[in-house]
Amino acid sequence: LQSLLDMMVAEEESLKERLLKSIALCRKELDTLCRELQLGPFETEESTILQMEKNLRTCVEVLQKQKRDRKQELKALQEQDQALCDILCTALFTIDTGSVPSLDDLDRYRRHVASLNTLKEQRREEFVNNKRQIILLMEELDHTPDTSFERDVVCEDEEAFCLSEDNIMALQSLLQQLEGRRALNEAVCAELRARILALWERLQIPQEQRDSSAVH
Repeated sequence: LQSLLDMMVAEEESLKERLLKSIALCRKELDTLCRELQLGPFETEESTILQMEKNLRTCVEVLQKQKRDRKQELKALQEQDQALCDILCTALFTIDTGSVPSLDDLDRYRRHVASLNTLKEQRREEFVNNKRQIILLMEELDHTPDTSFERDVVCEDEEAFCLSEDNIMALQSLLQQLEGRRALNEAVCAELRARILALWERLQIPQEQRDSSAVH
């Protein structure tokens, strides 16, 4: 019986030693995780060694998951940011990628990506509308795209067109140029029509002959 009791005591002391080592390791890891996650120091409630070890281990797992979740979200936001910056020709969001982002950092990043998405949709809509008008004007003016930019606007896939601020301004400039040429042509046509009418009157051209020419 004494031998059995001694063995039980030895097992309990061995278990206590393992639990104390685990508690020390968990506390150390918790301190590291709290710093990385920018949380306050972790406080434990008074309890048995066994319960304390279980609580600390559970907290470590919870904080490790928070760390993984934040890093995964940061990676996803960076991928979205990179794709948007490529098409908008803007600078990437500034954030320290070497550390775990804070909740405020992630919130700012989310709002930044959302604003870029809104900007992309606005520019895409502006590009599509201007492109449609430019194509109609080119057809009306019998104008063939003769610069690389004009060919990109008319021929390139809409999804591949770079929606940079410079490109949008160049697009507006091209549209204004074409509208100016059409307005000039219309003014010349109006002047020529007026001269034709005046000549018809002076030459007393019959109405039937006038009507046959009017379709042109």
